[in-house]
Amino acid sequence: MNMENQVTDTSEERTFQYQRTLPSLPVPALDESLKKYLDSVKPFLNQEEYQRTESIVKAFENGIGKKLQQKLLERAKVKRNWLEEWWLNMAYLESRISTQIFHNFGGPGPYLEHYWPVKEGTQIERGSMSVWYTLKYWELIRMEKLAVHRSGNVPLDMDQFRMLFCTCKIPGITQDSIANYFRTEGEGECPSHLVVLCRGRIFAFDAVHDGHILSPPEISRQLMYIQKRCCSEPEGPGLSVLTSEKRTWWAETRDYLINLDPKNLSLLEKIQTSVFTVCLDEASPQATPENYTEVTKLALAGDPMVRWGDKSYNLFVFSNGILGSLCDHAPFDAMVVVALCSYIDNKVIESEGRWKGSDKVRDIPWPEELVFSLDQKMRNDIAHAKEQYHKQVSDIQLVNYAFTSFGKSLIKKQKLHPDTFVQLALQLAYYKLHGHPASCYETAMTRRFYHGRTETMRPCTMEAVEWCKSMLDPDCTPGQRHQHLLKAVSKHNKLMKECENGKGFDRHLFGLLLVAKDQCLPVPELFLDPAFSRSGGGGNFVLSSSLVGYTRVGGAVVPMVHHGYGFFYRIRDDRIVVACSAWISCSDTDAEQLCKNLFQSFQDIIQLMATAQL
Repeated sequence: MNMENQVTDTSEERTFQYQRTLPSLPVPALDESLKKYLDSVKPFLNQEEYQRTESIVKAFENGIGKKLQQKLLERAKVKRNWLEEWWLNMAYLESRISTQIFHNFGGPGPYLEHYWPVKEGTQIERGSMSVWYTLKYWELIRMEKLAVHRSGNVPLDMDQFRMLFCTCKIPGITQDSIANYFRTEGEGECPSHLVVLCRGRIFAFDAVHDGHILSPPEISRQLMYIQKRCCSEPEGPGLSVLTSEKRTWWAETRDYLINLDPKNLSLLEKIQTSVFTVCLDEASPQATPENYTEVTKLALAGDPMVRWGDKSYNLFVFSNGILGSLCDHAPFDAMVVVALCSYIDNKVIESEGRWKGSDKVRDIPWPEELVFSLDQKMRNDIAHAKEQYHKQVSDIQLVNYAFTSFGKSLIKKQKLHPDTFVQLALQLAYYKLHGHPASCYETAMTRRFYHGRTETMRPCTMEAVEWCKSMLDPDCTPGQRHQHLLKAVSKHNKLMKECENGKGFDRHLFGLLLVAKDQCLPVPELFLDPAFSRSGGGGNFVLSSSLVGYTRVGGAVVPMVHHGYGFFYRIRDDRIVVACSAWISCSDTDAEQLCKNLFQSFQDIIQLMATAQL
């Protein structure tokens, strides 16, 4: 008996062991959500408009809202996460625009900061090391040895980590789907091959041989074989460009491709099931990025022939040894990739960027090329998709800058939460540049609940606006400005805590809207009221922002709306690094100028805190 216990009761935590015991996602109280919603629209309405919205909200609360809330509570009784499926479908899978350009997120691998600076001729060597570390991470999740994330003592949902590897989005005519082939060791067989894209051609090879992951020298041999062939033979057709197209169009083209030759389907499945894709970027003249802005731009919107936009994880290796990645946003949020890249980053530092194991290369099969049967129509479609892609991405303005005067350490000394500090500085930067407040989305994490992903936290509060006005009002004393700042800070912190505890209101309203849709009821007036979209509802946030953590890993997204900004930032002890995007075709926005204002705002807040203490 004792013996048996020793076998089963390992003290080691398993990655997914708490999934069964995580609490269900709660449904907030209707009156509380509506009160918060009314509070959030105030910055964007005059007195008269506000009164109108207030009466619409009251009518909703006492009328149809009651019924919808009842139905939502019933749904929550039978689903551990009432939101999950709705959110995935509405936010990602039903979208018909190019998800590769408008939804995916990308960014630089931070490894250039220490052992891997820009250096010609290191592409394959560093690429194979990165591929190896990524495979080790895949193995950790397969063996359930990845440490469970926690908030304080509370274990967080780890389900999204199942989606990082062996996952691909499949385009559909009206709605996409996600194919996930990942299995833990306990669950059985899992695909173990990699797909490599290079100069418009596609190759595959198994990353496991005789039960062991290929070593960096072995991976290097495979990548060199592919690179040599691609550099000495004509460019491939660049089929992957099709993944950047509008979804319905890509679904129809994919069906056509499959009907052309049944072999094409098995090749597509080979790409879909692969652990991840490795993208050797050599063709583009700008494939030698020198700084964060260039790498981020290339990761997010570089050569479409070397990325499979529907794959959950694309790893880029540029010809000067710099690395980046692009991810499909549907299956998971950025924190999953931040965790992976931080792991790689720490391993690069540990190994001093060099492989110190055996150079012995086993007799492993060479990579096979995936050669699709294409006709003239397919070639024309690829050319058309390429043209569309370049037209759209040439409109992206993107900057990625580091503010290095101070970082988390000094901010915490001033007793401010670093994230709140950046968010309020962003409100001020926008207000100064545009002369009015901006509806703002900030990602809040709801992973303490079963399959929890995100909630919208709205940083543009009345308190934040009052503080911005005080900063621009010459008659305001530093003391008054300081008081306004503290009010804005405490409001922000309160809202963020509520969101993380399942008491946000954006997803709740979204749920009520979908109940109405499910019941074939007319859209309630609350959602048709101009105040709803003006305050950011329905995906209309002017500032789309997210803290990607306190690591060296950054990333970027495009703006949610044409006259908006995409804003990702990371906070280190001694710096704050910001990636900001805007559309060039919008004459009102300027990512460069917003960043300049932001860095000034950082200084202004610290100065305000310092003078208040004198």
